[in-house]
Amino acid sequence: MAFLFNKFQEAIKTLAKSPSFARDPRHLQFDADVNRLFLYTSYNRLGKHSEEKDAEEIIELASKASVTDQQKQVQQNVHYQLKHICKSMDSILRPDTKDPSQSPSDAYNNSRRSGLSLAVGTGVAAANKPAVPATRPLTRTELSNKFRDQFGYTLDIKPSLIPHKDAGQGLFLSGEANVGAVLAIYPGVIYSPAYYRYIPGYPIIDACNSYLITRYDGTIINAKPWHLGGETREVWDGSDPVDYNTTPPKSPESNSDRAWRMLNKPLQKSGCENFGDVLERRNPLAFGHFANHPPGGSAPNVMICPYDFPLTEKDMRAYIPNIAFGGEEPVTMKRFGSFWFKSRAPGKQTGESPVLRTLVLVSTRSVCDEELFLNYRYSSSKGRPEWYTPVDEEEDKRRWS
Repeated sequence: MAFLFNKFQEAIKTLAKSPSFARDPRHLQFDADVNRLFLYTSYNRLGKHSEEKDAEEIIELASKASVTDQQKQVQQNVHYQLKHICKSMDSILRPDTKDPSQSPSDAYNNSRRSGLSLAVGTGVAAANKPAVPATRPLTRTELSNKFRDQFGYTLDIKPSLIPHKDAGQGLFLSGEANVGAVLAIYPGVIYSPAYYRYIPGYPIIDACNSYLITRYDGTIINAKPWHLGGETREVWDGSDPVDYNTTPPKSPESNSDRAWRMLNKPLQKSGCENFGDVLERRNPLAFGHFANHPPGGSAPNVMICPYDFPLTEKDMRAYIPNIAFGGEEPVTMKRFGSFWFKSRAPGKQTGESPVLRTLVLVSTRSVCDEELFLNYRYSSSKGRPEWYTPVDEEEDKRRWS
């Protein structure tokens, strides 16, 4: 397998320099990332008993297949892994469940809030609150240990090994995982561009929140409300008790920043927010937001992978630690200058199913009992913190061009 991995690594270096996918710098970086994810996750799916001809076939596909086709394959590869991960957790938490009426599927079906409940208020909403299926009374730590016994690895949160005063907590892999493995899920509330103004602290949303991440498609995930999860399976609505309007920012604001904050306040939550879903708050992989940027001289061992979770997979739903702000109703966006305007789509397109636009962290090499590092790719156009050392300055520039 080491020999095959070296072949994959050489292919990644070669294809990353290929201009065949390039349209502009930002798209070039996106295409290069998709290409790497295609190779990593496909390599992982080959398994330990793969042959050289299998690896060569995948490398050849990576050089010929369109970015769209590679994206589809990455989605399939990640979904394949997550399905096994969810089944593993289900076998630990609900091994004796035989009554289908108590399955996560039914909890999901009951969790849709009706239009009537929105119209008449909280009384009906409480009546429609989704039922939480019974699970074994394991603590989060107990579930994590049992998951490691079954799957070979789990995650720990403990002080980072980075020698810097601002390093804080770090994300550590306990156990061993091969290259291309899904190691963590980025939890929290998902905001499409249609709902940016509902993000706490808007418009300076990162002033008091370091747990925000943005996908290439503009989707923002706020992991701060999730934090460390919980000790039960429960209905989670993504509420955050922090008042961002009264919390001072980490760094001093300029006069223009203060004026912008006064003129552009976040919109208040209303009927457009979703009611909540039954989620497994003990999920041992829901800690992607604790991965630190690598210190100078070190390379990242995980990378971001966009993953669109299909909500038709109802048995998996409790283990996907995200909810979409505004629900699942399709929204189309139009942009005029720096402003976004939304309009409700007339309906779903044929063959289109609702998804949660999430993120997972995928390993870029074999990892074993070590801290996980993720390339933050901070923009060079804004002030970077003193601890930030670019992994690849050109990648940073292309990402935010």
